[in-house]
Amino acid sequence: MRILFAAILACASVLANAAELPPPLTDADFIETPEAEVRLGHLLFWDPILSGNRNISCGSCHHPRFATGDGLSLGLGEGGVGLGPERRADPTNVPEQRIPRNSPALFNLGARSLTTLFHDGRIEADAARPSGFRTPLGAEMEAGFANLVSAQTMFPVLSADEMAGHYQENDVAKAVRQGRITGSGGAWDIISKRVEAIQEYRAMFDAAYPDKAGGPIHFTDISNAIAAFMAAEWRANQSPFDSFLRDGTALPAQAAKGLALFYGPAGCGDCHSGRLLSDQQFHAMGQPQLGPGKAARFESHKNDTGRMRVTGRVEDAYAFRTPMLRNVTRTGPWGHAGAFSDLERFLRHHVDPVAGLAAYEPDATLPPLEVDDWSVLQDATLVADITKAVSRTPVDLGDAEMTAILAFLDALTDETSLAGRLGVPAAVPSGLSVDR
Repeated sequence: MRILFAAILACASVLANAAELPPPLTDADFIETPEAEVRLGHLLFWDPILSGNRNISCGSCHHPRFATGDGLSLGLGEGGVGLGPERRADPTNVPEQRIPRNSPALFNLGARSLTTLFHDGRIEADAARPSGFRTPLGAEMEAGFANLVSAQTMFPVLSADEMAGHYQENDVAKAVRQGRITGSGGAWDIISKRVEAIQEYRAMFDAAYPDKAGGPIHFTDISNAIAAFMAAEWRANQSPFDSFLRDGTALPAQAAKGLALFYGPAGCGDCHSGRLLSDQQFHAMGQPQLGPGKAARFESHKNDTGRMRVTGRVEDAYAFRTPMLRNVTRTGPWGHAGAFSDLERFLRHHVDPVAGLAAYEPDATLPPLEVDDWSVLQDATLVADITKAVSRTPVDLGDAEMTAILAFLDALTDETSLAGRLGVPAAVPSGLSVDR
């Protein structure tokens, strides 16, 4: 503690009133990732066989070239071709809409302390439920998912916009449309049988789960393997900030000033707290709304009320989950709808959301699509609702202070995790094309 305290004082003399610095991340903070399970999950993550039309893998929207996101404010799933900012609508199968929310980064999803996932927290740990999780499936949620990241991993395969495909165009999409998700003949079962029919996968599952060798491959097995891969591939605890926490290794001068502001007068550490730099809570930060919004197919609005869609509580309107921050300078565009392609612009909005929302000018990265992306921001009533919900007290930061905070955020970069450990495979057992 003496070494760490001395290092803090050496790095930043204004930490007297700062929020508490977190302990360093250690191996004990992450789930176990057996090698056979990781290598199986590696191939499944990159295999388009999990999508309804066998054309999209998890890696299509979570690619290491774009810091495990897709480099877009709002992505194109089914009906899109190409990767990252170059992705475009397929003129022969045009997407019905953009994916409603920004593709989140995958760093540190193997942390044991995670309790909620997705921007609205619709996947939550809940020991009182038979499955161990509260999810949109409710009582239908199957048991057998090993951890929270496994429970969330496979919901994209049920989304028509992301991986399932447009209604009626394949067996998975038809099952989802009919509400058949779990059980025999459900969407998860259809995908599982596709995987089980491939001899190489069959052998790898038997090796990864010897207690189940020869038995049917369940969807939870697929999800557990992918979760193990993501936890191992993108663990991020080797940034300069992590070294500072572990042994007092000094940060660069500007980053040290930024750390003092982050955990001090700027108040960032109030919400970006703990080892993961997230309180895992939900806050209304006045983020600009764009795209199709989060709505059921029978709804016609383009609004996204965030956490309120999960809880039904008015006080949760426009609140979104505090994101973890490792590699944050690489994971743009930023915001739950990716409203900012420039991190400094995002931060200037973030420290004074009411003023930022009033002055917002579009800064999104969006592939061409014949849709109206800005209807919410053109609705004075909705903008007023978003503004009224803001929970942030404004903080006045000058240019020098903003530069220092940006330098600190850059010190959260872990180059090893950005590169990944196994990388993109040369091929997958299905023989389908791999997004490289």
